[in-house]
Order: sequence, then structure tokens, then C-alpha cells
Amino acid sequence: MTFSCVACGRPVTRDEIAVTKKLINRGMTAFYCVPCLAAYFEVKPEDILERIRYFRQMGCTLFDPVGDMREK
Repeated sequence: MTFSCVACGRPVTRDEIAVTKKLINRGMTAFYCVPCLAAYFEVKPEDILERIRYFRQMGCTLFDPVGDMREK
């Protein structure tokens, strides 16, 4: 099943789904892409990508262990 960003409609990756759940609410069913999530929190997209790397490194099971991030 594919999901789209609730803000812009772009397809989201597994890591974007995971970081939305981690930063907003684990029960989320609507997800943000990295640029829209960054805008939501008023930070740079690089900050969101850094959080994804951090959570993966900490072993969070929401994230793909191999990584499917889109570097923007």
C-alpha cells in the first residue's frame, strides 16, 4: 500500500512514515514527506533527515534498518 503526503500529495517513503509517527504521534494514519514535515516544525529538511539517521542508529524498529531516505 502506498501513502501520500497529507500536505503536498507526494508519495512518502517508509522512513517518512516512521519519522511522522515518531515526531507527531505513533498512531498517525496521515503522513508527511520530509520537506512538509520540516515546514510543519519550522525547521530545515536536513534537521528531519538527521532525526531519521539518529532514530535508525538508536535501533528504532519503525525505521527501515537499511534506509530508504530520499536525500534532498
